Amino acid sequence: PNLKVNAAVSRDAAAEGMVLLKNDGNALPLAKEIKDIAVFGNTSYNFIAGGTGSGDVNKAYTISLVEGLNNAGYQIDTEVKNVYTEYIADEKIKHPKKSFIEEFLHPTAPIPEFIIDKNLVEKKATEAGIALITIGRNAGEGGDRKVDNDFNLSETEQDLISTVANTFHAKNKKVVVVLNIGGVTEVASWRDKVDAILLAWQPGLEAGNAVADILKGKVNPSGKLTTTFPVSYADVPSAKSFPGKNLSTEEVKGPGGFSMGYQSEVTYEDGIYVGYRYYNSFNVKPAYEFGYGLSYTNFTYNNLKLSSTNFKGNITATIDITNTGKTAGKEVVQLYLSAPAEKMNKPQEELKGFAKTNLLQPGQKQTIRFVITAKDLASFDTNTTSWIAEAGKYEVKAGASSAAIKQTASFQLPVELVVEKCHKVLVPQVEINELKK
Repeated sequence: PNLKVNAAVSRDAAAEGMVLLKNDGNALPLAKEIKDIAVFGNTSYNFIAGGTGSGDVNKAYTISLVEGLNNAGYQIDTEVKNVYTEYIADEKIKHPKKSFIEEFLHPTAPIPEFIIDKNLVEKKATEAGIALITIGRNAGEGGDRKVDNDFNLSETEQDLISTVANTFHAKNKKVVVVLNIGGVTEVASWRDKVDAILLAWQPGLEAGNAVADILKGKVNPSGKLTTTFPVSYADVPSAKSFPGKNLSTEEVKGPGGFSMGYQSEVTYEDGIYVGYRYYNSFNVKPAYEFGYGLSYTNFTYNNLKLSSTNFKGNITATIDITNTGKTAGKEVVQLYLSAPAEKMNKPQEELKGFAKTNLLQPGQKQTIRFVITAKDLASFDTNTTSWIAEAGKYEVKAGASSAAIKQTASFQLPVELVVEKCHKVLVPQVEINELKK
């Protein structure tokens, strides 16, 4: 394989998927005069390229965040770097590498966040041009995430953000947080303390280089959230049922009598209200909604047009996207559909299509096209074991996120459609009390 070309693809894919969550005062891209960066947080120096188990891939190397910043021409503060690298090395010695099976059955706990010396932060606020903090998380099968010190930041992490933010802001210098995570974390309690937040996810072997491409402005961020970031864990609809009831060891034995080791059985009662469908339908305000993501430029949405006002087989929707800012960039256009709900329970709206524009130069326009089919209109009716599209008015919504709808249009379905008839199999063995609106 051509490893250099493959690495370039990985770097590009990583940058394309990163999501800019906050960017007050145009903290990003980094100003050209900034050369020296004080970098805080364990995972800045021990970057997480992928998840555990099937969430990871074999890779020849991982470019850490500080390596990527160095490659991009930035000077990383040596004093801060040394205290972190020494701490991480000492912690790794205390927890030598286990075999695959041992690690799967008894995962090594992540290294606790380093407790930074406030005097060191004070010194660096004078010397460095900007502060960067990385918060890292990892998980995988065999190790469910937890609320405390995982979804919620630890007390040490909260103190780190507060200390660095207060100290650097006192010197009129900005603070950027990079989230090196594979799943959702709590952000509402600390996001107002910092100037910018970049959700880098777990970006593969070229991780640090891809993050540096965004921070420097070589790549304009264009990723959008594929999941909702709630204000608190209690806002997640499944929080009420997870982790479920405890089971005996006998009940959870797998093939050959081997105990699977899991002690809970969960009955999810979200029904159709999974993810953004719940937050939108029940007016639960999230920290960042599904589909959200900022850019270094601005886009306008105009001329949403439907090929017909009556549905006959399919309908084509087109919309014009124009870059009205000063920087070249890409926009992810999202198409949502609100359907009649006379016979069946329906969410407020559902995503039916999305598309990323080309790299649009300032002033450049692109027309995006979506095709809406009968299957897009239908919902599953358990009473008739069929996918049914109710007759009535359907509203098409084009937007930059599930909460930022820019243009709307509507069409009529004159008569009910049975899109697909199914066989009644895999019926749940217990009654599920599904959430209804």
